[in-house]
Amino acid sequence: MASQSPLPQRSGKDSPGNTPPGFGGQSFKWLYRFILLMLVFEAGYFFFAAKTKEIPWSEFESGMLARHDVASITIVNQEVAEIYIKPEKLGVEPYQDLKKNFRGPHFAVTIGSIDNFEKALEAAQQNLPPEDGIKLTYLKRTDWTSNIIAWVLPFLLLFGLWWLIMSRARGGAPGGINPFDFGKSTATAYKKDIGSVTFENVAGLEEVKVEVREVVDFLKNPTKYTSLGAKIPKGVLLVGLPGTGKTLLARAVAGEAGVPFFSMSGSEFVEMFVGVGASRVRDLFRKAKSSAPSIIFIDEIDAVGRSRGRVGTLNSNDERENTLNQLLAEMDGFGTNTGVIVLAATNRGEILDRALLRPGRFDRQIYLDLPTLTERKAIFEVHVKPLIFGADISLDTLASQTPGFSGADIANICNEAALIAARQGKPAITMQDFYDATDRVIAGLEKKSKILSEKEKKIVAWHEAGHATASWFLPHADALLKVSIVPRGKSLGAAWYLPQERQLYTSAEFEDRICATLAGRASEEVVFGEVSSGALDDLEKVTKQAYLMVSCYGLNKEIGNISFYDSTGRYEQMLQKPYSEATAQKIDEEVSKLIEVAYERTKALLRKHRGELDALAQQLLEKEVVFQHDLEKVFGKRSTTATSD
Repeated sequence: MASQSPLPQRSGKDSPGNTPPGFGGQSFKWLYRFILLMLVFEAGYFFFAAKTKEIPWSEFESGMLARHDVASITIVNQEVAEIYIKPEKLGVEPYQDLKKNFRGPHFAVTIGSIDNFEKALEAAQQNLPPEDGIKLTYLKRTDWTSNIIAWVLPFLLLFGLWWLIMSRARGGAPGGINPFDFGKSTATAYKKDIGSVTFENVAGLEEVKVEVREVVDFLKNPTKYTSLGAKIPKGVLLVGLPGTGKTLLARAVAGEAGVPFFSMSGSEFVEMFVGVGASRVRDLFRKAKSSAPSIIFIDEIDAVGRSRGRVGTLNSNDERENTLNQLLAEMDGFGTNTGVIVLAATNRGEILDRALLRPGRFDRQIYLDLPTLTERKAIFEVHVKPLIFGADISLDTLASQTPGFSGADIANICNEAALIAARQGKPAITMQDFYDATDRVIAGLEKKSKILSEKEKKIVAWHEAGHATASWFLPHADALLKVSIVPRGKSLGAAWYLPQERQLYTSAEFEDRICATLAGRASEEVVFGEVSSGALDDLEKVTKQAYLMVSCYGLNKEIGNISFYDSTGRYEQMLQKPYSEATAQKIDEEVSKLIEVAYERTKALLRKHRGELDALAQQLLEKEVVFQHDLEKVFGKRSTTATSD
């Protein structure tokens, strides 16, 4: 219902700049240094140590053995033969790459069988004197570095992976999810600061603010009430249509209370893990009690507070019901909840469980209705404060031309008007920008590029002219503001009305509204002798309205003073209707009769005023948009006592 200021900053110690204790602390720096040292040592060992050249067996046998260049051989682990060249052979062809002082081993040969290797050596030394023979040595060698790395490295990799998962799972890690914190509440704690929303930012909810302000006052001055023996309500439920300001009002409470304010959505309680919802409810109330006095706000509470055990419910959610049971227990109290007040908001108060709504839990239910004319003006005053607008802006006119608009709708209109003015390069927002923004919100984006054939354009013109003519001459129809045949959104044309803000409607008023809605199709039949598919939206509205008259409002003589309306919403979950097949057939017949009578009455009205109908349609073909003053030139001054006869 008012401009939404930035949210207050989140309180708490787990900020990105604070390093939480654990594996990222000082105590584990030695481990990081040790791992780094091992990696450096390994790199140095492999890249900077002297390498022994490995040669094939054929080169060893036909070259070194045949030339008698080998001084000694060391067989390591019966797998590799390390070859040492005679010192006088080093540095000369073909060993010019080997330095004189290089002790070796100079070459290495992989042996397949030790017996075959020994036989080859014996054959090569048959004609040599004993002093020139090759010295053969057997050696078992353990590569400690490789073994250590082979054992330690997998553990280091596993530890690094585990540490990475745990570091991301810490509360302070961005994007982290702690697997051990599934049962903890995810409620956001707000604190009052400069950017918080207060009651001054909430317009059009004066009666509601009185109720909620009492809650805030109790938290600030509890002795004022307790000294008289009064008890503040434990829970306050805000029920209303979308956009009427429920969440905004809760933010204002957070800004005004000056006490810890825990905000959480109803869907955050229910997870795929069993028992998580109930655990989060317990943790939420534990936090609130430890910070008392405090406020808990649960937005969209119908996600968890839906009525249990409904007839016809095919897929019950046990986890959701367990969460609701825990919430009921916490609010009712096997212990005291002194200083903890629960605020909740929902668009569907009729489906909430009755146990949740009884006194002692949600003691107060506050219904937020759509704003009245005076309230809409107050809401406009709030939303136009940051805007730069011209002198022609009239908030009274804007408020009067937006009946049925919620606070969110009005905020959207103000923003759209600013965007339209900026798009056209205007220094300030004019009244025309607000008119265009209202049309944009109601009927959708203007689509002048949508090409219609001449026949289609004529059908649309007479269709909209039929709506205008009927509504002008029907005494109980809404006042007409303008008519357009410019395509907007999904519609090819539109008529803008100024609905009267009524709380009660009679049968005559309902019938006139049905006639005005059917006038588009009736005009097509009167003028062209056939109807088109362009009346889909009109027929949908008429059908719903007729069924409301017959089956809910008791405005049909045949059905009588009976209403099948269900304020609890339970009929929606039933597999059968709450009335017999004979009654259902009778309702269908009466609805059909009501609509057909209204349709014939509308055609008679249009035939009577055929001249005005054709004149208006021609103007629409020429101008595309006709305003109220143009309609007065065609129809004359409208009288609310006019008749259709």
